[in-house]
Amino acid sequence: MAEEKANVEVEETTATTEVKEEVTTQQDPKEFLESFDWDKYEEGIEKVDDSKLDEFEKLVEENFVDTADEEVVEGKVVHMTDREAIIDINAKSEGVISLNEFRYNPDLKVGDKVEVLIDIREDKTGQLVLSHRKARTIMAWDRVNAAHDKEEIVTGFVKCRTKGGMIVDVFGIEAFLPGSQIDVKPIRDYDQYVGKTMEFKVVKINHEFKNVVVSHKALIEADIEEQKKEIIGQLEKGQVLEGIVKNVTSYGVFIDLGGVDGLIHITDLSWSRINHPNEVVELDQKMNVVILDFDDNKSRIQLGLKQLEKHPWDALGDEIKIGDKVKGKVVVIADYGAFIEVAEGVEGLIHVSEMSWSTHLRSAQDFVKVGDEVEAVVLTLDREDRKMSLGIKQLTPDPWTDITSKYPVGSRHKGIVRNFTNFGVFVEMEEGIDGLIYISDLSWTKKIKHPSEFVAVNDTLEVEVLELDVEGRKLSLGHKQTTENPWDKYSKEFAEGTLHKASIAEVVDKGATVNFNEDIVGFVPSRHMEKEDGKKLVKGEEVDFKIIEFNKDFKRVVASHTAIFREQEERNVRTAKKRSSSSDEAAPTLGDANSQLQALKDKMEADSKK
Repeated sequence: MAEEKANVEVEETTATTEVKEEVTTQQDPKEFLESFDWDKYEEGIEKVDDSKLDEFEKLVEENFVDTADEEVVEGKVVHMTDREAIIDINAKSEGVISLNEFRYNPDLKVGDKVEVLIDIREDKTGQLVLSHRKARTIMAWDRVNAAHDKEEIVTGFVKCRTKGGMIVDVFGIEAFLPGSQIDVKPIRDYDQYVGKTMEFKVVKINHEFKNVVVSHKALIEADIEEQKKEIIGQLEKGQVLEGIVKNVTSYGVFIDLGGVDGLIHITDLSWSRINHPNEVVELDQKMNVVILDFDDNKSRIQLGLKQLEKHPWDALGDEIKIGDKVKGKVVVIADYGAFIEVAEGVEGLIHVSEMSWSTHLRSAQDFVKVGDEVEAVVLTLDREDRKMSLGIKQLTPDPWTDITSKYPVGSRHKGIVRNFTNFGVFVEMEEGIDGLIYISDLSWTKKIKHPSEFVAVNDTLEVEVLELDVEGRKLSLGHKQTTENPWDKYSKEFAEGTLHKASIAEVVDKGATVNFNEDIVGFVPSRHMEKEDGKKLVKGEEVDFKIIEFNKDFKRVVASHTAIFREQEERNVRTAKKRSSSSDEAAPTLGDANSQLQALKDKMEADSKK
């Protein structure tokens, strides 16, 4: 009661009793004392000692709270039931709060002090309405704002995962922790943080939407920045440091050196060839690396891993020498050859020309593929430049060693057409032995402009060895020599002066061509295309032709149609001249002369008709 809390001893007078009654019935004793009209009771009433009144006012001010609505005050748990807690805030009456608001504190007991919010000073039943949850929220926002303004470190409980990050309980407020703000390195498993209590820094507050963003990374970065300055200041080329694999890409590996990132290029991971860095390292792996280089600001650091080991060429034994046979795996194939790993980090090149004895070069893919285990012969070995050339064809005998006995001049064989050039055809006699047929040695009669008009790649041709150059490794072949030269028999059939019937095949600028048969094509000069009536022969017209030139060596045949009737005319003129001279001796008459001219005319007309 009010008089117990005030503990003021007042004399038993009617006036003081009324004052006590007034004090006990008012909700706020302080307010009552300020507004009470003491003059009303002065007359006939014993005056109260001023010191007593001052003491009374002081006690009221210290013990009674100003129970304004929406105010956070501190209360004391005075009693607990199964469902509620009774809280004393030194007001007219105690307040009741559901235990649900204290679920975060299962150890709550009588005597504990808690923060509460005065919702209503007195409801319809006269009960003081309090809220601990609202008080915590208000106090939490005050603490969050203060932590943000002062850049203080706060402690929070990671409740669960959410899209893009985590939900963290900070002072009872659900704050958002973005995934990028959890750690300085990428996080692959968010669940490992659920249920943990961690330290955070409040980085952003949105008062309008009541959103709070926190960061754990900011705390780490502050520590890392100090470590980074210390590490950068001590960096030297050749220095070996311990780091953790932070990220793996197709071109290299990023290493965390304790706040400073460095890159190991894929070529500096292993002395052996690798297709991807994950063949050598894995994420979060600890390893030693050596500093190869860095820029002036030391912001880009080039690291190496393979440099920590001895170069494989230095460890290559002296037992390998030129001429030895070695085995290895094909690791890289290029158009010009294949690289063979004969030992870890030691490679040799087999040039495509060393893969087969054939002079007809092909691509390296025609012989080997990546991953093949092959045997080869060491051709060259340079330990200083760390280069080695190998050969596969040396494992088999050189087919040119006994070429003279297998392919003597004049012998006939069969080969496969492998390639064309403008001047001839390359024919493979066997693996490693190719020969050339010049275009002029393909056919006795056909005029070939390109070998593809006569044969196709992979065709089988019968050939005759024309020339053999062992030192130059050259073999000259002929195809037409395997058949009889038709120009030998045509030299009689188409001798000069013989007549043949044929038609004009093509008309060209200086004449025309005539196909006498499938082998013989003759040429008719323009002046030899004139007919007896003075007109020119045209394409497709069939007439008699006279061979006026036949050259077997140059395969040249020239024919003429005009020569046939011109020759007859010349004979008739010569005959007439002879008769004319004989008639002069006999002194012929005019009638005899007319008779002879008429006979000559009739004969010429008859010949013309023929």
